[in-house]
Order: sequence, then structure tokens, then C-alpha cells
Amino acid sequence: MTWPDLPQGLRLPPGLNPRLDGFQPADEEIREDFRHAIEINQDMLMPLAEHHTPDMSDSYYVLHDRSATYGHPGDPQIVALHLLRDLEAKTFGFEQTSFPLAVMAQSWLIHRGCPAERIGLDPGQGTEPADETTRALEKRLMTEGDHYALGASYTRDAWDDAVTVVALRVLDERSPSPFRVLVEETDLDAGTHTLREGGFATVQDALRWCDDRLGGTAGPLPPVTSPVSHALPASLPKVTVPRPPGPSR
Repeated sequence: MTWPDLPQGLRLPPGLNPRLDGFQPADEEIREDFRHAIEINQDMLMPLAEHHTPDMSDSYYVLHDRSATYGHPGDPQIVALHLLRDLEAKTFGFEQTSFPLAVMAQSWLIHRGCPAERIGLDPGQGTEPADETTRALEKRLMTEGDHYALGASYTRDAWDDAVTVVALRVLDERSPSPFRVLVEETDLDAGTHTLREGGFATVQDALRWCDDRLGGTAGPLPPVTSPVSHALPASLPKVTVPRPPGPSR
């Protein structure tokens, strides 16, 4: 789900508004990290979804990074951002990471305290699910997010073949399909996307299917064999994304 280069004369939505007027970073490390991760690219970060707690102590964003299309080919284009404000000290901290799919960013934010019903993608932002299979899979991915580890991904935003492939490993060693592939295909003319999942016995098979899909020679995704309960991935394991120091509450 991406923002492609738009035809001349078509306006882009506004970039990120972090709502930090009157707040300062909690320390110099946060100041420097926030500048490099967010501020220098702020105009290119397009909100797909956001939620703010009533007291504004926390803000959660799903963002599309338009600048990623000009970076290393295949890089993830979705950013999950969690802002934490100390309302008394007027300071803030943050945590953020990039994902290949918006639903993975949603799950990451949900597991950091954002209500699932508050971080749905805004209508008209990005593309819409093309069918009920996509909607059902995205719904499950949002809430069952600590069961897989991200192995590899590739995002291609070519107008005639906008596709993201994601290879994941099941954290439950009992699963008969220990490796999974998610593939999101986007019809930019129609403004819709589909999302599908397949199961593989080895990481080599999963990565080979991804390479074949990017090369236009892949067959159908193999079905997931005897899926474990709560077995659909949505984010990196929490241990791989340590929480940065933030303001005290």
C-alpha cells in the first residue's frame, strides 16, 4: 500500500504533524535520533492512520515514507511511530520502525498500547482492500502480531506491477508450515490491493517463491498446512525493537 508518483497537478496529502509544539526532547540522544528518523523527512511522511490519547500523552501513527522509493530498491515504505509525551515536564520520547506492510505497522502499535479500533487506515489514504479475503487476513494480522519473525521483504512500486513480498518465520516450532510468505498486490489504477498468505517448509522455498514473484514466474502460493492457533504474523518480535528511553510519567 503506497503513494506512487502522482500525475502532474495532483496534490499530495499533507505530511506528518507530530503535535509537539511546546515540547522538547527528553535528552540529547532523543533529540538527535528524532531529527534523523523523523524531522529531516517529515514532509515525506504521509499519515495513513493516527490515534491520540485524550490527554495527548501518546500518539500513534502509520506513515507512508514517500522518500523510500528513491532509496535502496525494495526497502520498506511504511513507518510506525509512537510518540510519548511527559505532560508535566513538557518533554517527549519516541519509538519507530519500518515495515513492508501497513498492517504490520498497525499490529506493532497495537502491541504498544494503541486500541485496535482506533488505528484503522483513514478512508481515501492509500488503497482499499479488493476483496473479503484481504479484509479478513488484514484483520487477523492486526491483532495477532507476536507469532512470526520478519526474514526478508521487497517492495516494488512500479505502476504496472506494484507488489510487496514478505517472508516470515513462525515462532512456534510445532507449525508444519514453519515459513510463510505474504504478498500484497496493488492495482494503482483501481486504487485497490489484495493480500494473500502461503506456507513453506524451508526458508529457501519461501525466498525462492518471492524471487520468482518479483521475476514474474511464480506459481500460486502454496496453502498454509495445519496453521497453529493465532498463527498469522503482523510485526517483528518485540525483542528486536528495544524501547528507546523516553520521558518519565
